[in-house]
Amino acid sequence: MDKRIQKIREIFAIEYGDAVCTLDYEKPYELMIATQLAAQCTDARVNIVMKDMVKKYKSIEDYANADPIGLMEDIHSTGFYRNKAKNIIAAAKMLIADFGGRVPDTMEDLLKLPGVGRKTANLILGDVYGKPSVVVDTHAGRLSRRIGLTKHTDPYKVELDLLAIVPPDYQTLFCHQLVYHGRKYCKAQRPDCVHCPIEMYCENHI
Repeated sequence: MDKRIQKIREIFAIEYGDAVCTLDYEKPYELMIATQLAAQCTDARVNIVMKDMVKKYKSIEDYANADPIGLMEDIHSTGFYRNKAKNIIAAAKMLIADFGGRVPDTMEDLLKLPGVGRKTANLILGDVYGKPSVVVDTHAGRLSRRIGLTKHTDPYKVELDLLAIVPPDYQTLFCHQLVYHGRKYCKAQRPDCVHCPIEMYCENHI
């Protein structure tokens, strides 16, 4: 294991040992939909929207048969609602037609679903199926560059760099912890390096 990752892991275990996905969901397809809605939108807003959505759409069939206009109205506040609604309905239809209504558990199959990219696929693989996976969202990319774990801006290249140094059994939790750390200390505009518990392991602290 990379020595810095080991040290960061020990500190994060104290700071954010109970870190979990910040999107609320109960069923795998709800996580898929919530992640699609989270594009260019805060998780907090998505959770508010999904709280009402799960009351209206109680199954994957409900999403597949959803009225596009009605769905657009339901998710309007998350932004890019036209494209998101189109992808959600299409993905629901594909889940039913090609996967028996079950969210698949492989990267290859997940990427076939409309509106599902590597970030969403990795989140599902890690949180739903417990498979090693690195979710490169805004926080993970920004913090990984700032800490010095990668120099890349392309999410896939960042993913590959993290896969090479973060142990498989820690990958999912590490990415969740990065989100917590980004919100508490390593904020985009004003990182609190003075109080940051991993400052001594950060190559690019300000």
